[in-house]
Amino acid sequence: MDAKKDDDDLANVKLLVESPILFFVLSHKAVEVELDHIRRVAVEALENGSGSNGDDVVDELCRRFHFLKLVYKYHCAAEDEVLFQALDAQVKNVVFTYSLEHNSIDVLFSSIFDCLDRLQKEKEKEVQMLFSELTCSIGTIQTTISQHMLKEEEQIFPLMMQKFSSKEQARLVWQYLCSVPLMILEDFMPWLTASLSSDEKTDFLNFVHLVLPGEKLIHEVFISWLDDNKEASFWSSIKSGKGAKFHFGKANMDLLMVQCREKQQLKASEEQNPIDGFHIWHAAITRDLRVILEELYQLRSSLCVSALLSVLTQLKFFADVFTFYSNALDQIYYPLVDQLNMDASSTFHEQFIERSQIEELQRLLYYKLHEEIQLRVFIDMLCQELESFVGKINKKLQFLETEVFVFIRETCSHELQLWLLYMSLHMLPLGLLKCTIIWFSAHLSEDESKLILNNIKLESAVVNKAFATLLYEWVRMGYSGKISVEKFRKDLEEMFSSKSYLFEKWSKNSGSSSSHSEMQSSDRSNSTMTLNNRKRDTPYSNGISLHIFFSDSLKNLCCLPETADDGMRFSSLDVEPIDFFHFFHKALKKDLQYALSLSVKLAEDKGLVAEFERHFHHVRFLYQLHSKSEDEIAFPALESKGQLQNVSHSYGIDHKLEVEQFNKIAIILNEVTSLQGMVDSNKLKYKKLCLNLHDTCISMHKTLTDHIYREEVELWPLFKEHFSVEEQEKIIGDMLGRTKAESLQEMIPWLMASLTPKEQQGTMSIWRKVTKNTKFFEWLGEWWEGIKRDESVNAEKGLKVSLALAIDPLEVVSTYLSRNDFRSSSICHEQGENFSVTESADHDFDQSGSLAADKTQNSKGNKNVGLSRDKTQHSTEVDKKRCNDTIDIADKREITCRDIKLYEQSRQKENHLMLTQDKLVDIIRRVSCDSSLDSEKKSYLMQSLLMSQWILTQKNSHSELATANDKEKITGQCPSFRDKTESVFGCKHYKRNCKLLAPCCNKLFPCIRCHDEITDHCLDRKSITQMMCMKCLKIRPICPSCSTLSCNNFSMANYYCKICKVFDDDRQIYHCPFCNLCRLGKGLGIGYFHCMTCNACMSKALSDHTCREKFLEDNCPICHEDIFTSASPVKALPCGHLMHSTCFQDYTYTHYTCPICGKTLGDVKVLFEVLDAFLSEEKIPEEYAGQIQVILCNDCQKRGTASFHWHYHKCSHCGSYNTRLI
Repeated sequence: MDAKKDDDDLANVKLLVESPILFFVLSHKAVEVELDHIRRVAVEALENGSGSNGDDVVDELCRRFHFLKLVYKYHCAAEDEVLFQALDAQVKNVVFTYSLEHNSIDVLFSSIFDCLDRLQKEKEKEVQMLFSELTCSIGTIQTTISQHMLKEEEQIFPLMMQKFSSKEQARLVWQYLCSVPLMILEDFMPWLTASLSSDEKTDFLNFVHLVLPGEKLIHEVFISWLDDNKEASFWSSIKSGKGAKFHFGKANMDLLMVQCREKQQLKASEEQNPIDGFHIWHAAITRDLRVILEELYQLRSSLCVSALLSVLTQLKFFADVFTFYSNALDQIYYPLVDQLNMDASSTFHEQFIERSQIEELQRLLYYKLHEEIQLRVFIDMLCQELESFVGKINKKLQFLETEVFVFIRETCSHELQLWLLYMSLHMLPLGLLKCTIIWFSAHLSEDESKLILNNIKLESAVVNKAFATLLYEWVRMGYSGKISVEKFRKDLEEMFSSKSYLFEKWSKNSGSSSSHSEMQSSDRSNSTMTLNNRKRDTPYSNGISLHIFFSDSLKNLCCLPETADDGMRFSSLDVEPIDFFHFFHKALKKDLQYALSLSVKLAEDKGLVAEFERHFHHVRFLYQLHSKSEDEIAFPALESKGQLQNVSHSYGIDHKLEVEQFNKIAIILNEVTSLQGMVDSNKLKYKKLCLNLHDTCISMHKTLTDHIYREEVELWPLFKEHFSVEEQEKIIGDMLGRTKAESLQEMIPWLMASLTPKEQQGTMSIWRKVTKNTKFFEWLGEWWEGIKRDESVNAEKGLKVSLALAIDPLEVVSTYLSRNDFRSSSICHEQGENFSVTESADHDFDQSGSLAADKTQNSKGNKNVGLSRDKTQHSTEVDKKRCNDTIDIADKREITCRDIKLYEQSRQKENHLMLTQDKLVDIIRRVSCDSSLDSEKKSYLMQSLLMSQWILTQKNSHSELATANDKEKITGQCPSFRDKTESVFGCKHYKRNCKLLAPCCNKLFPCIRCHDEITDHCLDRKSITQMMCMKCLKIRPICPSCSTLSCNNFSMANYYCKICKVFDDDRQIYHCPFCNLCRLGKGLGIGYFHCMTCNACMSKALSDHTCREKFLEDNCPICHEDIFTSASPVKALPCGHLMHSTCFQDYTYTHYTCPICGKTLGDVKVLFEVLDAFLSEEKIPEEYAGQIQVILCNDCQKRGTASFHWHYHKCSHCGSYNTRLI
């Protein structure tokens, strides 16, 4: 693995000259190596118990992480502001998700520094726990960054190499280098090349010469940074710290002070001090700010857009300068002066610019203009803000000159003052530094320029000679006037023109002559424009500085779309189909959190391993199911919209990487489970594996939750924006239509358990709309209790009584007769009857949708779990009463005591409901006079009373017949064979080891189809509750294996469907939850899918087809058999109609048109050519020659004319002979 990585690095270095953009990939490798080293240090400290050198380890980790965070922040900012904006101008919809990932990674750094801060403060007993937490955090950020960079290398950089020439790539890299503070850049370059060989460093130097501009002095500066043989200077010794560089942070200020005092020599004389240059600097700032304010006052009346653009550009420049100047004062000057100050009662630390002030100014400078805000109002706002800003800046500058710099002049040596001056300059990026020096030099008088140049020429150990020479040349250039004010301002406009959201609109509205190229729109950055403009020596992206110092303000400028959170509220009225993704994400996040909470306990409680393993595989299965649906259905649908191409590719890469994370956890989990019986002898190894497992779970949790967040921020709003409700329904339908019944049976209860009642109703509403043409809810009712609860809620909301007509009339009558007001009547007291009340008696009969199902069920049947993963069987009341009768007839020895008791209660209730004619008439009168019932309810109840008597009479008659038949042997209680010679049980339809008991005729049949072929009626599959094992010939409750002890769980078949009562040992069969039937094939999502519009299972090859609503729910036009339930293959005709394949073959021997619509059945070009030849040779009688007939073509539906013929008429439009006369 390491060798492969080294080869990749070598290849990248060699390719840098051809593809300079790979410089960023080289940075990726350096970051990965650094993270790996840091993690190794933390793990060693954890394993060694940190010991006495724990503080040193923490300090080293702090220094390295501070440096790594700065490098990575500037790297991400450069990608966002330079690379991504340039690429977005060429290829849309690619970069946004990577910017979101940058934001999430920044949060991880904060958690690490929080842990390091606590390590520096906590007592020894807490150190071990904190180091464990630190290693977890480092592992998480390592995984997150590695995956992010891998995705960029797979998608971003190949696109950059494809869309940009080598020179353009070099310009982008150079712009990045010119936008990073010199202090960081000086350490970053040697850090980047530290692991390179000498040959690789030579290649890297060639790359540097290619990227850098023609200015020789800049080359010398960069080469000096990369020189391995340079002597350790005073500056480098200050910044060094046990293998890690010092960067402007207060953590190492004590070390800096000690070394500064050691190097401090003589006090500065009063004649010449390097620090005196700041007075000139401040005067230039004050003067230019006053000029800008005067220009703004004039703009109040002129409203010149081009002049306003110039003013805003200058203000952006000063805002950036102030930001870096303030940072230098806070990080270097104030801490240094406070350390040197012996008077503890006084302090010189006073913030140069308050963060809120500069943020408010930046917000105005990059403001998005709204229609209601006029240009004059904006200028007034800017004037007011700038007046306040200038007033406060003047006070701060005065404080610096009279207090801070006076103290430094009196206290610090020449060398230390010079060091402070150069350190201040090194806080600036190279591009901004050049602009600042040229601007500043243009304001110098002759004496002032000499002072500055003399300070630069001073030789000192703290000065990099190459850098000092470069500064000297830039000061001379600015002072000499080689760059005019107009040219300088034009360069500034080009440099600071990114994110100018408002100028394009203003220029159009005001009729300004300012060109579009001068005022870029929000989606074209200065980096993109730079590639097409003249080559600038030191380009600078102020957007990078905004990212570093004002990231929160930048988010406000470029607001992200709102995402759905867990607290959002849905109602069935406003929910959209695509909201199903939010519901699924919510459930997935809950399960991920639960898995994470289990993983942390595994080391201490080995009993949780089994639960974690079960839960992990459950989450893994559901995640893979969801991601597969997104990859195959949702993402292609999104990409099909022209303006959304490329938007989902990054998420597809995420799915592949996340599968690898699941696999990694599975491997560790297998190792943990293999130690289950040997934990006591392998405690250390077991604990280490559990900690590793927990670390990996944390990384996976972070990765998946971030992935879900990005999808909800970026992708799902696009579905609502670009897809109609009908299109959203089709997407959800396509996803469900590729999901197996077994998967849905696992997913649906899990999903519903994580949702609020309103969200559950919203989900059910989505499913009802999406599957309205199918039997999906019929299938749900077969096994899921939740569908009954849903129907109960709907009933309580006011379902009409007509929806309850399918409920057993016996229940309706029993419920009404059990009411207190009826039971207290004279009829009940005179007869002394007590009507049995079922579980549903508390409900009014008009809410029959909520009546509970009869609980009578064979207990042995409940113990058997089918291959379709049914855990309970829920049927309608009528079906379950039939089941009770069947059990009563069949083998009573197998009925448990509980079943017998329930059965007797049911029979007793039915006996109570048997009424004499007089009693029935009396009850009907009472119903008619019941004022609590409306007319519709009265009519329904009276009808139920009449029906209940007939039903009870029929059931008693059937029961008597069944009891008589039970004394004899049931017909068919013998084995049947599919292949008698091989003793293979079954029939001609199925290979199976059981027979089914048909309750309608109390006979045993090998299958339902055998029954329907022999008898004059059809067998209802739902009524079948018992089977006969062909090995022991015992009748048992229907289940996948025989429950007789002697059979030893003898399997009835490899495939068993509890819903359809299908057993088969010979073919691949699956149950479609939308057809609610068993079909031949490997299953939904494998070889087939279910189309929700057509309500048909189709081969995946027919994914693109013309939909016809419920087109399978019809009869074959030839044999008139129902196609939907037919087991025979079906042929789809070009016109959209269907017929059996065998019927098609027979029919096309004599016909070539559809028997329904008359269109041609296929390609009959040969037949038409034969007819052409036949008609060309046939002679028409003279009396008919020249006659024209009007025809209508059945194929193209167009009218036309044809020459007279008795039988054949050719369409002049499409050439078809499938025509008729009109």
